Amino acid sequence: MTSSTTLFYFKPSLLHCSTSTASSSHSLSLKFKFPARPQRPLFPTVQSRSSTPRASSRTGVSAENDSGSARDLFCVSISSRRKALAFVATLPCLLLLNESSMAGMATSEYMLIKEEVSKVLSKGKAAGVLRLVFHDAGTFDMVENSGGMNGSIVYELDRPENAGLKKPMKTLEKAKTEVDAIQPVSWADMIAVAGAEAVSLCGGPTIPVPLGRLDSVERDPEGKLPQESLDAPGLKQCFQRKGLTTQDLVALSGAHTLGSKGFGNPTVFDNSYFKILLQKPWMPSGGISSMIGLPSDRVLTEDDECLRNHLMHRWITKYAESQNMFFEDFKSAYMKLVNSGAKWKSL
Repeated sequence: MTSSTTLFYFKPSLLHCSTSTASSSHSLSLKFKFPARPQRPLFPTVQSRSSTPRASSRTGVSAENDSGSARDLFCVSISSRRKALAFVATLPCLLLLNESSMAGMATSEYMLIKEEVSKVLSKGKAAGVLRLVFHDAGTFDMVENSGGMNGSIVYELDRPENAGLKKPMKTLEKAKTEVDAIQPVSWADMIAVAGAEAVSLCGGPTIPVPLGRLDSVERDPEGKLPQESLDAPGLKQCFQRKGLTTQDLVALSGAHTLGSKGFGNPTVFDNSYFKILLQKPWMPSGGISSMIGLPSDRVLTEDDECLRNHLMHRWITKYAESQNMFFEDFKSAYMKLVNSGAKWKSL
């Protein structure tokens, strides 16, 4: 009858186990095999004074040697087991140290990207850089599982909806070249961090962006960005396909406070967008004949669901009244946006 015996082979650089069968044994045994067997026992052996005198015959010597070898092997086995148990006991600590080291590397890379972006970014360029984020991540389609924050925007700059984005892309290319010389970074990570820096530079919230996105090697499907001509129901449906809620839609639309769309100071990230939306300056009663915002901005004030959340509070009114609330919700929605559809590096 045979029973299963687990054999552990311990080497300086490798510890693994295999299963073999041993005859006439019913107990689990641990055997450790080293690259070379020690020439001397690890523990001294003590003979009793009353022990039988050493035999002078060849047979007696052979028996003594066999007995000594057994004692040596027993001592080695005990010591080996202790070393292996100590090694196994320290594994959690080693893993934690490894995770800590990797976290430190990620922090270092993140700070490097921020530093290089800060060298090329200005408040006047912030709106264009932030727009890169929306146009790269905005292609995500949750139903079709396509698009998203994957750096494919570098292949899509010739599309009509991406007109004007070549300039901010060139700005970031300078920073990416410097970062790549030290630590290669994906375009997806570069754009996501740069967009957050653009918001912060203009007085908006600080948004920590995790790293590890992989870049696509091809274009995303066309026609996936929200169209400016969509009405409120169309916008909500479009954002739902991207895994974003109506609240996310309203909060992210607040990014239009930057740039030349007519909402407050074009280089200041604040809640002016929502205050001006409530005034509806594009209406005849508004007293302003110039075009302000996009059609997709104006429809937000004409839809009941966009003007209230599930507790019947008005999102736009709330953001107009509380800039802090807008900042917190924008930060949350931005994180969802730059993570949508992203493919991540495996550890």
